Amino acid sequence: MIRFSRLGLIALLVVTVAGASSCSYYNRVLARKDLVDGSKAYKDRKFQESEQLFKDAVARDPKGETVERKTAQLFLARTLHSEYIGNRGQKEKADEAIAEYKKALSNDINDQSSYKAIASLLENQQKTDEWMTWVTERSKNTQIKPEFRAEALVSLAAKKNSCASDIDDTDKTKKTVTQNGKQVFQYVKPENPEDLNTLRACTNDGMALVDEALAQEGPAGVDSAKNVDVAKATDDDLKKRADLLRVFESARSYKASLLIHAMRLAEMEGRTADRDKFKAEADTAKAAFLELSDVVKNIQTEQDKRVAEKEAADNANANAAK
Repeated sequence: MIRFSRLGLIALLVVTVAGASSCSYYNRVLARKDLVDGSKAYKDRKFQESEQLFKDAVARDPKGETVERKTAQLFLARTLHSEYIGNRGQKEKADEAIAEYKKALSNDINDQSSYKAIASLLENQQKTDEWMTWVTERSKNTQIKPEFRAEALVSLAAKKNSCASDIDDTDKTKKTVTQNGKQVFQYVKPENPEDLNTLRACTNDGMALVDEALAQEGPAGVDSAKNVDVAKATDDDLKKRADLLRVFESARSYKASLLIHAMRLAEMEGRTADRDKFKAEADTAKAAFLELSDVVKNIQTEQDKRVAEKEAADNANANAAK
């Protein structure tokens, strides 16, 4: 179930309204009550009730200027999303959720959770063309954070990588042969010549996408993010760094994978020199992926350690209070 941020809601409730008209102030007070009641109904899985309460909160600010309206907009989208997850037959709920998520995105272009929720809903409904358009537009948006552009580019590259795998990772194209006393794979052309063209296009397109994603490492600050003293970093800093680095960890992984597809294609076409070149580049890309992956693992280990320590402290305090 999609969760709401309690801290975000508490922060909202302590906002003071200065200089507003009495009517506006009253509407904001009622909207806050709707938000609190709606969140409770959501937590109790009373989705229809929470949906109506969030709609009421949205309606109290037709101009969409208040923080209450913007918060209610996002909460409404998540409620509709949850209703669809609970009953996939309610496709209209998915469409309504997408519409509300888009409104939330208009308030904050860097709202990555809303963007990803829309992508997930489109993919879940197998709306492939709409998904492609949505993610492609995101990947070209230079107004958003570079890591968010990179994440969209990686999603597109992943599709191309799967396309290539569907062709070159089959029993008909991957033969087991013996070389120097060892069994190795030898890659041969697919029976359908058009499949070879598709493999070439998917590999080249995927490579271009992942290279564009990796070009965002500098603007996103990957080098500084990976040079972290995990023991001294705050919990919030660790989370932000991990979220950032995971995007490019994935990008580096797909870079290595697509280079392997390029190597296979070269072998199929008898381009031995290119095959060896792509293999060397794939090994280098794999090493770069593992380097970043180790940083992410170190951060995760520290996060897990802190969670365990907090749980142990909480249990000790609870036992002492008995």
